[in-house]
Amino acid sequence: MRVKKLKGKIAVAFIRLFALFPWCLVEKIGCLVGYLMWWFPNRSRQVALINLSKCFPELSQTQINRLAKQTLINQGKTLAESACAWCWPPKKTLAVIKQVEGLDVLQRAISSGKGAVGITSHLGNWEILNHYYSSYCNPVIFYRPPKLKELDDFLKIRRVQMGNRVAPSTKEGILSVIKEIRRGGCAGIPADPEPARSSGVFVPFFATQVLTSKFVASMVAGHKAVAFVGHAIRLDDGSYKVIFEDVPDTIYSDDTAQGAAVMGKTIENCVRRWPTQYMWSMKRFKNRPEGEQRWY
Repeated sequence: MRVKKLKGKIAVAFIRLFALFPWCLVEKIGCLVGYLMWWFPNRSRQVALINLSKCFPELSQTQINRLAKQTLINQGKTLAESACAWCWPPKKTLAVIKQVEGLDVLQRAISSGKGAVGITSHLGNWEILNHYYSSYCNPVIFYRPPKLKELDDFLKIRRVQMGNRVAPSTKEGILSVIKEIRRGGCAGIPADPEPARSSGVFVPFFATQVLTSKFVASMVAGHKAVAFVGHAIRLDDGSYKVIFEDVPDTIYSDDTAQGAAVMGKTIENCVRRWPTQYMWSMKRFKNRPEGEQRWY
């Protein structure tokens, strides 16, 4: 217990330290972290290589290695940048956003009166996206709590700087999101954390199948709420472009399995556009269909 508490305090200290640096230096530090993740054997590198080789079987090992390396570099940048997003004043963080595409999609969903479900994934920087989304409404942001309590306590405070709320991936958190949507409010939900088998369904994702939550599909089934997709994508100069897009109407099917498949395909299409900015080091494919060997 003491060791976990110490780890949590160290993690918070490093976050505060990163946030003391200017953005350009944060980018360089993040890049260095990513290089180290690639050059030294570690779990993130191993998982990224496995995931990429399974999802892109058409690529050679050289191409997979190149993609994994760039992915880890971007992951290092996202980690360092997120420290700034958590600790800086919101206006300072929002200033790194230089382009916005599809703002009308967001505004239309918010003004629908049905409830707006913003779907995102671990693509680009979701912390910067949350700030921008929260500047237009007061959504409930769904998240999976970290295992370190001190880190979780810190993030619960830092993630609500814009007046939004957060809901952990617990029974109580799920109910709070549902209540918010039913009263016409807004929510932000990551589509790619792996759910329990009882809460998900296997749907196509790249060249494989992935266990995907039916939560979003069940909330918007029958068009009870309006769904849209949002991501904050890193540009070449280190600034960001926030993109909002409509989701195919088939996501509103009463068949939640079909809705989950639509969501999975939508996220795949986004990742295909910026594959090096996706967090391939997640154990996203931990659960496998019946009879298939585990990957990790």
